[in-house]
Amino acid sequence: MGFNMGNQSSRGVSSAQYESESVIQFAPTAKAAATNKGDELDSAGRSILGLLHKAAGVAEANSQHALDLAQKLSHELRTAEERIAQLETDVRYYQERTDRAEQWLHKIFTEIEERFFRQQQQQDQRGRPAYGRGGR
Repeated sequence: MGFNMGNQSSRGVSSAQYESESVIQFAPTAKAAATNKGDELDSAGRSILGLLHKAAGVAEANSQHALDLAQKLSHELRTAEERIAQLETDVRYYQERTDRAEQWLHKIFTEIEERFFRQQQQQDQRGRPAYGRGGR
């Protein structure tokens, strides 16, 4: 008995009918279903653990980045505080110099006023005629 590979077999049955009659689908047994379910559980568990490890790695990287950034900002803050302290010292120094310069200017002004203006007033008063003092 030979089989013809065309649409009709030697018995007059089409190949589609032959295949459907000769291939019988078996329902999975309880053991096969349990094995499939076990494989699915293992696969799901491995997937979850993989995602958990990935999330932990990302969290650790974020934490390290935040720590590095905090250290950098802390260093910049210390540098800024030191610069502020230096500038405050400079301000006090220049304020003291300004105060001393103002004291000297006041002393010089007073000396000029006493020596030149009062002296000139005294000379003017001595040199005026007596009738000029009464105010005309």
